[in-house]
Parts: sequence; C-alpha cells; structure tokens
Amino acid sequence: MNWELISKATEYTAEEMGVALKRSAFSPNIKERMDHSCAILDSRGTMVAQAEHIPVHLGSFRIGALNILNWMCSNSMSLSPGDMLLTNDPYITGTHLNDVTVLAPVYNGSKTMCYVISKAHIVDVGGPVYGSINPSAKTLYEEGIIIDPVRILKGSRLDSEILSILTANFKDPQAAAGDLNAQIAANRTGVTRMNQLFQRYTPSEIYDAWERSVKRSRDLALHSMRKWRRGCFSALEHLELGSSLIPLKLKLEVSEEGIGADFTGTSSQLESPLNAVFGVTFSATMFSVRCAMASEIPVNEGLFSVVQVYADPASLLNPAKPAPVSGGNVETAQRVADLVFQALSKCVPGTIPSGSSGTMFNVMIGGLRENGSGWAYYETIGGGNGGRPGSDGVSAVHSNMTNTRNTPVEVAEREYPVLFTRCSVRRGSGGRGIHSGGDGIVRSFKVLTRARLSILADRFRTRPYALEGGKQGMPGKVKIVRRGAVKLYPSKFMEELEPGDEVTLITPGGSGYGKPPHKPRRN
Repeated sequence: MNWELISKATEYTAEEMGVALKRSAFSPNIKERMDHSCAILDSRGTMVAQAEHIPVHLGSFRIGALNILNWMCSNSMSLSPGDMLLTNDPYITGTHLNDVTVLAPVYNGSKTMCYVISKAHIVDVGGPVYGSINPSAKTLYEEGIIIDPVRILKGSRLDSEILSILTANFKDPQAAAGDLNAQIAANRTGVTRMNQLFQRYTPSEIYDAWERSVKRSRDLALHSMRKWRRGCFSALEHLELGSSLIPLKLKLEVSEEGIGADFTGTSSQLESPLNAVFGVTFSATMFSVRCAMASEIPVNEGLFSVVQVYADPASLLNPAKPAPVSGGNVETAQRVADLVFQALSKCVPGTIPSGSSGTMFNVMIGGLRENGSGWAYYETIGGGNGGRPGSDGVSAVHSNMTNTRNTPVEVAEREYPVLFTRCSVRRGSGGRGIHSGGDGIVRSFKVLTRARLSILADRFRTRPYALEGGKQGMPGKVKIVRRGAVKLYPSKFMEELEPGDEVTLITPGGSGYGKPPHKPRRN
C-alpha cells in the first residue's frame, strides 16, 4: 500500500539524517557516542516519524517541536525556503542547554509541507563548568548560554555573525562549530529526501499516509496494553542531593483509553540542576511504558497519545524558568524511568526487570591546552542492568534513558590530555537473584595537565530497586588519588585537578530479580 511506503520512507529519512549527523560531526560525543536524534514533523508540528536514537529525546521532541512552533507564532516568526532555526532553551526544546535543536521547513511551491528537526548534545555551551552541566548551578544562567530561537540559516546561507557569537561563548569553539554544521548537513539531507517524497506523491497522499500511520501506532499501543491490569499503581523513589534525599512520587492509572501518570507529591523545584523540564518528564514516562509494550510500534504521535502526564507547576518535574535543569535531563530522567517501571511491575507482573544502575554517571572535564585553546570532554559511564524474568542483567552497559555508546579509550586519549589506567567490569557489583543483576564499570584516568572535573551522578547512597525478592546492586563511588593520598567524593561535586591526579569512577551494579537460591554454609 502507498500509505505504508510513504510512512516507511518518512521513518528512513529520519534515520538517514542521523547517519549524516554522526558521520559529519566533530566531537567524539556525537561521532562516537551518537548523542543525537532526528525526526519529521507535519506542518502543524505533529510528530510523524522519529529515528530511534536517544530515549530522552524520543518523547521530549514531541514537546519541544510544538513549543518551537508556538514560539514562532507568538513572535511572528516564519521560516522561508532555505532557512533554519536554532535554539537550546530547555524551557522550549524540552531537555537541557547542551541539546541544541535545529529546525528546517520543507516547501512544496509556496506552502510549508512539513519540518525536519535534529537535536545534538554539544559538549560545551558556555558557563563556568567544562561540559556545561554544573553540579552547583542555582539558576539556568549558571549552566551556559541560552539561545532563543534564531535563524542560523537565511536563504540557505549560514549567518556567520550569529555563529561567531555562539562559538565565542563555547570553550571548544572548533568542535562546537563542526557539530552545528553537522546538524545543518543532517537537516539538508532531510529536506532533500522529503522534497523527493513530495515529487513522487501528492500532498494529500502523504498527509493521508501520515494520518493512517499515527492512527495505526495508537491502535497498536492500545492493543499491546489490552491484558494489563486496570487500576491505579503507585511508586516512590529518591534522588541524592547533599545529605538530603529528594522524593519523587507517582500514581499510574491504567485504563482502556491509555495511561495517566500523576507525579503529584514530588518535591518542589530546587536551587539545583536536578530539575527536569516537562519534556524530560514526559519522555522518561513514555520510555518506560514503551518498554513494557510487547509489539513493534512506530514512534510518532499515535504512540505518544496513549500516555498523559501531569506534574505540578514549579515542581522538580515541571519547573519554572530560570530554575537550572542540566541534571534533570540525565539523572532525574533515570529516576522517573525507575518510578514508572516500579509502578508497571504491579500492573504487568512478571515482565519488568529489577532496577538498573539508575544513573548516567556524567563526567565533565576540561581545561586549556599548551597552545591556550580550550578542551572539554563529556562522558556518561554505563553500569549494570537489572536482572529480568528469564535472564541475568547485562554488565557494563548504558541503560534506560541514556542508550549512548561509550567513547573508546583510544579516541579519548587522542583528543584530550588524559591517560586511561583502567577500564574494566566491576565484578560482583550486581545484586544476587534467580537472575542476577549486571555488574558496573571501573574506569580510571590520569590528567596530563591542569583541569577542572565535574561529576553529576546518583545511586551513591541509595541502591537500585529489586523485584521478587532479589538483592540490590552495589552503589557507586568516585575516588581521586593525589600524590598517593586517596579521597572519596559524593555523587555531585567539582574539583580542580593537577597533572598526574588519577580519577577512578566506580558505577553501580544492577539489582537481582527473584529470591536467590539458598546456598548452605561450608563447614
């Protein structure tokens, strides 16, 4: 059928955009770790196709795209053929400042037919911390430069003045400029492919195909939930902040019409980067629900429409500007996913795994090279997956909301003044069970020049939840060795490093699933 061909062509366009972005990017964070996502929107901003890249981008794109088009309408802004809009304001885009979003229109004659959109994590977007995820930020302004929606391309020509203003605020301007140009190239790829689609089919055929695809996704989603228990299921989790544990609460209501996720009772917003804009909250909720669905479902508005999310205004999960939000995209997103999984374990028992490491374990480090140029290195460190019905958890992998690759040691050492001394599985850190949790990671490196290190992680004082009597995985640690002296650190801190200092990152293991078999003591 034509509608299926059109829908698949639209999906593959988004995938091809992602390939173009990865291949032309400068920073290891994109070309190695693939910290980016791409999508296609109709002329109203409805998500009609999305490449399955980073989970935290999957649902937040839906919120961000509509916010951008609403902002354009409110500010009397329109995009002409060849124009591209750029922004990173998390209260518009739905994630955090590092995720720069670029939007381009696709014209057929004089009419805007659809939009292509890309999002990529630029390693450093300014602010006092290398990597721009500031563990000590109390406002958004302490996390980096805020870019309101602006035309970065005008009539297919790059606005070099705007680009120079942006890169002048980034600590590694060459890498940032390269990554931004890679996004522009990806969007151009998307525009070309969509133009080819509109040359092959009429607009009415394409719009009909998208409408049918959206309806099909909704039907598949509801069908996959037909055997789920109906009712209200609750869960409670915590994030670490200094000596405090910050509560997150959820009531998940499952009905014939879909799912309602109510986070009433969660902490109010904080003077801390752990706040998560609403796009992140929706995305993390959507991710966990999607994982519990047994069937293959195209990612578009039809899938998103079965989940309704509520979080109190000015709360941790729906903060008011200018609350800082860089950590909400990474750490709080993981905890929201944990909350939803726990609630779902009561709704669809016997299908949900025990808790994974529960942290993206963000490492930001940077400084000045001998020639005076800046460098900034960002990495998220994997951990152990939770044990699951039928099999053990996987060791040393990214889990849940991250889904990125790691930066190979050889690449990091080539690009930055660091020397890795260890990269191994943290044996025995997974919790025991009928199916044991996966083990975490031990990753150590020495800095070869003065540098500033920032860590934003979690699960140092709490442990991943365990289901069906399994044992919890071990918590994380960070230690720094300086001139033979060892010092342990909390899950969130900044530290100035001297040449030769060795940093060791020890990530949490996943929890076991099911009560472990009794082993009699040896005499």
